[in-house]
Amino acid sequence: MDPKGWRLKLNDGHSIPVLGFGTYAPEEVPKSKATEATELAIDAGFRHIDCAHLYNNEKEVGQAIRSKIEDGTVKREDIFYTSKLWVTFLQPQLVQPALERSLKNLQLDYVDLYIIHSPVALKPGEELLPKDEHGKLMFDTVDLCATWEAMEKCKDAGLTKSIGVSNFNRRQLEMILNKPGLKYKPVCNQVECHPYLTQRKLLDFCKSKDIVLVAYSALGTQRLKQWVDQSSPVLLEDPVLCAMAKKYQRTPALIALRYQLQRGVVVLAKSYNEKRIKENVQVFEFQLTSEDVKVLDDLNRNLRYFSAQMKTEASLRQGLERNFLESHPRHSPDLCSLTQQQGD
Repeated sequence: MDPKGWRLKLNDGHSIPVLGFGTYAPEEVPKSKATEATELAIDAGFRHIDCAHLYNNEKEVGQAIRSKIEDGTVKREDIFYTSKLWVTFLQPQLVQPALERSLKNLQLDYVDLYIIHSPVALKPGEELLPKDEHGKLMFDTVDLCATWEAMEKCKDAGLTKSIGVSNFNRRQLEMILNKPGLKYKPVCNQVECHPYLTQRKLLDFCKSKDIVLVAYSALGTQRLKQWVDQSSPVLLEDPVLCAMAKKYQRTPALIALRYQLQRGVVVLAKSYNEKRIKENVQVFEFQLTSEDVKVLDDLNRNLRYFSAQMKTEASLRQGLERNFLESHPRHSPDLCSLTQQQGD
């Protein structure tokens, strides 16, 4: 099936392509590679591009999108672009300026989806990960409902077509959904999700509320040492996944991507490798049996590669929730999601 045509309806009337291209790359990768890879992805058939202020490459990704518009490959309305509100901008008065900064970097008039990157706020400022003199993250107190109201205003202003969240658990979603005067529900919740972390409870809850689940790290992870426990199992080397790949004459990565699509999950595929970018759109060329989907369901081990959702240094994982709760005992936005299952 043509990857450009397979979309899921969002609860605000817009629709999202079910296969997205993830644009994050480690700092050591030249920023120009983001332009090159995004252009390759659009040429291969990707129409959903996922980026963020945190990735520090929106200028380059925007350049790629504009280049493919200018050469006639796509029109602006063909591209579904997602950006994310970083956690140093969760104070309501900082939300719209943050989006406007992304738009300026992108040189686009609007984004298709703007999402809160994480429910945990850090001290406002230019530092992405502000720390004190002891090297500890500096948290901030924020009312996420007020942040959401600022997100709604961005939608009303035409700066984004849809608004959503990322790394929220059920309780945090309910806080927004039950907010008095709610104007727009989140259209999506983007979370880590793969056969080792199937997020079944959270997926069922989101479906019941007409919220689309978007899966990041669907292929496991790039296993960057500062983020990921190097002793954790490599998803794409799983013997069950590899045996299934052999059965369907596909790669383990394609099996993992196809699994999400058949669960009704929008899936992000991240690669800067031309061969793999082209390969990933083959996810539409085959279908898993319902029995094989169940086999993959059973691989779940509630394994979170990014054990701290904010993707901070591994040394900060221990005690992250405790430190914040000690500072803000009354205003914590339910930080148990940092260390427990999303669906709990």
